[in-house]
Amino acid sequence: MPSAPATAPLRIDAATGLLAGARQVLSPNFDARPAGTPPTLLVADVHPYFKEIEGLVASAHALIRRDGQIVQYVPFGERAWHAGKSDYQGRSGCNDFSIGIELEGADGTPYTEPQYDALVALVATLLAAYPSLSSAAITGHSDIAPGRKTDPWQVFDWPRFRTLLKERLVSGQGSSRS
Repeated sequence: MPSAPATAPLRIDAATGLLAGARQVLSPNFDARPAGTPPTLLVADVHPYFKEIEGLVASAHALIRRDGQIVQYVPFGERAWHAGKSDYQGRSGCNDFSIGIELEGADGTPYTEPQYDALVALVATLLAAYPSLSSAAITGHSDIAPGRKTDPWQVFDWPRFRTLLKERLVSGQGSSRS
């Protein structure tokens, strides 16, 4: 099932944590977040060669393909295993309190317009659905695991992403939780 275009409103089902309009390919590699630990951080990850990581005990909440299609692997309220050994502002174990969004890409290859559009739509939806999240707490894998991870690499245009997100939030195009 193809995902909804990035311009279409996305919705997160409050009971299941699933994103309506996304292709669902649920991973067995997740578990419950620690009790009383809502998501407070969004992490942009990249895995360019999914065949190479097949069989690893890892997961992400969602993947945004080069064409902008969103694939969801783990319900957003659950703990995906995407960050590994990590630390954000002195708090370790980022899997416990983060949502991991993978971008399909490769080092040195710029991300596509549909990927930015889908990422902005998804992040706006997550911010609307989870009041514990903030647009100020969005970071890259390289920032939570320095020296170990380098993604989303220099080709990810953080200023562009933040400008697009701000424009979407100001225009009220954030989506909702049902």
